Amino acid sequence: MNYNEHNPPHFHAIYQDQEVSIEIQTGIVQGRMSRRALRMLFEWSEKHKDELMVNWELARNRKKLNRIEPLK
Repeated sequence: MNYNEHNPPHFHAIYQDQEVSIEIQTGIVQGRMSRRALRMLFEWSEKHKDELMVNWELARNRKKLNRIEPLK
């Protein structure tokens, strides 16, 4: 997540030379990424949706973001 971002709430992900932005609530993807990587991202984001929304609010208020565990 970046500070001073635009709505809707979303996060950015980079895998190799591919980059996407994923809306937290809807899962809408902007950008391109391999299906395998997107499946992993969707699994992770669904598990951490509440934490992502907390971090979205922290970012909007220019506060330090909480660490979210990576996919295992």
